[in-house]
Amino acid sequence: MTDPIELYYWPTPNGWKITIALEEMELPYNLHLVNIGAGEQFDPEFLKIAPNNRMPAIVDPDGPGGDPISIFESGAILQYLARKTGRFYGETERDRVAVDQWLMWQMGGVGPMAGQAHHFLKYAPSMEPPNDLPYAKDRYRNEVARLYRVLDTQLGKHEYAAGDFYSIADMAIWPWASLWEGQQQTLDDKPNLKRWLDQLSARPGVQKGRAVAAEKRAKLQDNKDAQKVLFGQKG
Repeated sequence: MTDPIELYYWPTPNGWKITIALEEMELPYNLHLVNIGAGEQFDPEFLKIAPNNRMPAIVDPDGPGGDPISIFESGAILQYLARKTGRFYGETERDRVAVDQWLMWQMGGVGPMAGQAHHFLKYAPSMEPPNDLPYAKDRYRNEVARLYRVLDTQLGKHEYAAGDFYSIADMAIWPWASLWEGQQQTLDDKPNLKRWLDQLSARPGVQKGRAVAAEKRAKLQDNKDAQKVLFGQKG
């Protein structure tokens, strides 16, 4: 039996990527909560695993050659798990290129842009002092809308992000796209994106992954101390 993977996690979109993947791949794992609002991502022991002080991260005791391996960056973790299991990476090299393209699209586009949209639309106005910046709000809201139009077009041609097969690219994109309302987006003009969101939301693996430690997720707008940690005012 495969030894459990050690997962360092907090219930955020980047964290959900990995819990969803582990559930979909039916891999056993031990959960280690890293409370990012309390600054636990700066703990020296965690930094040995994730030197960029971000979660998620994993330690696989059964890594390449049978030796343990630690991995940070959610996209790298997804690629590793897909290679390890031989699942959700397509069947051909062309499939894998397509998966990598859309995975990188999420890592370099949707994740950062949606994250900034959340920040300026939801969090910055509640900070002390408030930072209600119309230009920043418009910039990131509009860029997220552009990216979702790109995805909607792709999903009009294929069932899933990288083609007609479910992959780690879908697992990476869904956690961020599922929060479209908080990014002040609309699905009225994106029927393919809506279909895909509903389709993935119905998957048991997605539901189980999304539910991990869901009770720990809180409204950051109401936690001034966590804001200071997460937004670089201390720590």
